[in-house]
Amino acid sequence: MSEDIFPDEVKLVEAERRLDITWSNGHVSQFTLEYVRGWCPCAVCQGHFQEEWNYQEVAKPQLLDVLPVGNYGMKLVWGDGHDTGIYQFDVLWAICTCAICDPEGARAKERVRPRFMLTPGLRP
Repeated sequence: MSEDIFPDEVKLVEAERRLDITWSNGHVSQFTLEYVRGWCPCAVCQGHFQEEWNYQEVAKPQLLDVLPVGNYGMKLVWGDGHDTGIYQFDVLWAICTCAICDPEGARAKERVRPRFMLTPGLRP
């Protein structure tokens, strides 16, 4: 991911249980709340310094707030009290499941990802 790409708009679409991110290059990522909560990057969900990240199934998560974290990420505050993970923009960019980024739908089905696949510059 280029350092010049960042979210221009982050919008919770409650009726569709979705978080939409419009990036500075015009790309739009639409994440279901289940999907984005499932890839929570916090240490409770992913451990410390693990080689892999594991998708965490959470039934009907409720997103209460989205808070900026510096110039590199955002903190998502969930209804179950879970709020310590910082979703780096690079990670959100890397897990986009739109038809352009994931034409085969493989990302949406993944449940384990090597950590290196969530680093900047490795997006297909």
